Amino acid sequence: MTPLRQRMIEDMQVRNLSPNTQDSYVNQVAMFARYFNTSPERLGPEQIRSYQVYLTNEKKLSPGSILIAVCALRFLYNITLHKDWTFEDVIPAPKKPQKLPVVLSPEEVRHFLCCVASPKHRTILTTCYAAGLRVSEAVSLLPTDIDSQRMVIRVEQGKGQKDRYVMLSHRLLEVLREWWRLERPKLWLFPGVAGQHITRFAVEEACQEAQRLSKIPKPITPHSMRHYSASMTITE
Repeated sequence: MTPLRQRMIEDMQVRNLSPNTQDSYVNQVAMFARYFNTSPERLGPEQIRSYQVYLTNEKKLSPGSILIAVCALRFLYNITLHKDWTFEDVIPAPKKPQKLPVVLSPEEVRHFLCCVASPKHRTILTTCYAAGLRVSEAVSLLPTDIDSQRMVIRVEQGKGQKDRYVMLSHRLLEVLREWWRLERPKLWLFPGVAGQHITRFAVEEACQEAQRLSKIPKPITPHSMRHYSASMTITE
């Protein structure tokens, strides 16, 4: 590991950036360095501009993907290398187009969930949909996070490493109770292997397979499920 990478990782650690963010920033800076085959310490505004043009015109990345690279490079040059630049000019962020979301109808949601073969995966995706949870939050739930007295779900260290409560519907409570009776989970509500909770990647693969079986042409991912308005059959 180079001293620059080590210093950047330490800068992210002391600011308590999430592990996923740290990995993403390190990877983005590594790709930037490989493009020029030299250390980022030797590169400046002209090379950064050239790289952004490359990502836009040759790689044809989406504005959202380019924004990740922009955030990583801004962190590197602003925080770790202490460059006294006007970063909005030197490393501009692309404007993301405002698009209306593609939304599943309640009937499509029911059909899709019926195509999820595993009860575990189906319960996780139902939880993402009915409670508006990210898949990373759903897979890491504990049985004790389900508070049926107050009808809330406790989410620990969600996005931004913040704890929060979300509403628990009576229908979702029934779904979770059915899962608990089937699995009798101890440590994790959705256990995986080696004493860990199930991975989000396993749920994403199950989601892709269910979409294929459902033949629904709209995009469906665990992340998009949390943005769909829950139907009365799920949340009432």
